[in-house]
Amino acid sequence: MQTTGDQSHGYHGIERRRHRVFLTRNTEYHFRDGICVGVRDRRMGEWLPGHLALRRRLSGSIQLFINGSLAPHPGEPRIGEALFFVSGGRDLITSPLEAIERPPRELVEQYRD
Repeated sequence: MQTTGDQSHGYHGIERRRHRVFLTRNTEYHFRDGICVGVRDRRMGEWLPGHLALRRRLSGSIQLFINGSLAPHPGEPRIGEALFFVSGGRDLITSPLEAIERPPRELVEQYRD
């Protein structure tokens, strides 16, 4: 049972929101129930249908240090960490997160299943 909820507003129950978007400098990674369902270029606003993150489950995040070293973070990704996707073949590490948001309804309706 996940109890992360929005604790900044006093809610400590089960997280029920299905959609999240992780923003890096250039890219938006859209998730439904932990699976990447859309990747969008932030400058152009265009969806990137061939992106490696699509249809992949987030494996965790990577903390990047000034000296160039990396450390895995198994919990929820935090601002400043890079998303990490593991798959049989090509792993993917994004640039550092700048924000984590809920996507607007009009973008959720554009997701391809």
